[in-house]
Amino acid sequence: MEEPKENPVDLNIPLEKVCFIVAKAREFDAKVEPVESQSGLSSEEADTDDALEEFSDDPTGDELAAAIDGLNDDEVVDLIALAWIGRGDFTGSEWGEARQLADERHRRHSAAYLMGMPALGDYLEEGLQQLGYSCEDSGAERG
Repeated sequence: MEEPKENPVDLNIPLEKVCFIVAKAREFDAKVEPVESQSGLSSEEADTDDALEEFSDDPTGDELAAAIDGLNDDEVVDLIALAWIGRGDFTGSEWGEARQLADERHRRHSAAYLMGMPALGDYLEEGLQQLGYSCEDSGAERG
């Protein structure tokens, strides 16, 4: 008899870490005005340039950046892939593809890239839900 797959993929990042980042991202998003794209820059480049620089004195932003920067490479790749799934770039069934692309594109500036996404907390939580996970079940405080 086959057991039902509640969580179809194994995450390399503990659920509690993702949920902490979800909570901090929501606090950060509540403080941050949407960033207009600078002329001549792609939206990704503008996000990377602006997200941390404009709010470098924001303790919430500092805490979120530190949480992301403190992740190992596999954890960051999972976080990026979760955000992309939650944003609709991939489906939950495309986890492997999303993770592979995140691994190929992962750079040192992952915190700036992720913090430049409006609604990062929502994207991460949606990505978790599509993979069968929930912050409510993690025992992590949602702040």
